[in-house]
Amino acid sequence: MDTAARAAALATHEAEVVGCTACVLSETRTQVVVGAGNPDAELMLVGEAPGFHEDRLGHPFAGRETALVDSLLAGIGLDRDDVYCTTVLKCRPPAGRDPLDEELVACEPHLYRQLELVRPRVVASLGNVPTRLLTGRPHGVTAVNGVPQEHVLAGANVIVLPLYHPAAALYAPERLARLEADFASIPALLGLEEPQVAQVTSAREPVLEPAGSGSTVQLGLF
Repeated sequence: MDTAARAAALATHEAEVVGCTACVLSETRTQVVVGAGNPDAELMLVGEAPGFHEDRLGHPFAGRETALVDSLLAGIGLDRDDVYCTTVLKCRPPAGRDPLDEELVACEPHLYRQLELVRPRVVASLGNVPTRLLTGRPHGVTAVNGVPQEHVLAGANVIVLPLYHPAAALYAPERLARLEADFASIPALLGLEEPQVAQVTSAREPVLEPAGSGSTVQLGLF
């Protein structure tokens, strides 16, 4: 599928989703926030749900998070036009409460359709909800942040990189520093530069094969 076809398919998908009434969030939202960005993006940012500003402006990572997301992307030589941004839920939960299970079930097909159409190489899961959903594991982001994991999503091999959500890092200097450091590992995961072992460490240490085995160093991707 070429760029024009992907863009057209995403537009068709968005037109279908904006009228969704599959869960109770359709009764309280201002608008559906489907996603935005490059239909050929190799990097997809996936947050939890629209917040107050996203609900009113209609695009992900708005309001106080805008400058931080733009700064993080600029730090690795990218901008919003280079990536695709979306959230697990497409409608804002009232008062920003945690998503309910039935809301996640209702919205999950929309996210997987986006993954199927964009076909990113790396998906940054920002926060607990997208990390657990995309990895299929119970670990919250604190336990695995910065540790890339290989998964098959929407029929394609994808590297999921769990990261702190920008909103959680805005007023927590230690989380912000970790988010910036982990974000710096993305170019290597995209194949834009040589990977460094120090960039892919957290819960797991690199596994070294015995000398003379002819094997290469494994960087902890799983």
